[in-house]
Amino acid sequence: MKIETSDLLELGKALAVERKRQKLSREEAASVCGVSASFIRDAESDPQNCSLGKLVRLVSGLGLSLSVSGWPQAQGQDHAAGRVDFGVLAERIVPATGEAS
Repeated sequence: MKIETSDLLELGKALAVERKRQKLSREEAASVCGVSASFIRDAESDPQNCSLGKLVRLVSGLGLSLSVSGWPQAQGQDHAAGRVDFGVLAERIVPATGEAS
């Protein structure tokens, strides 16, 4: 799966929207997610330069999920769906309620 820069910019905007929807300041979200407030600022404005590990912490901390699909079968894979789940969804952002944004 190829993720384009524009997809990452959309991810950053969606992270900001979700944080604000939860009425969290960057400092509050940083505390909950285990990242710094400056990382959240960077992730919301320029996510293509951010660490994937920290992005996953931010996404998970906000109650969101990401997953990658289309990989060849591998150990630990959901064979029925043909996907590997890392708790992160690349095609769309899914709030904890299960509603796509």
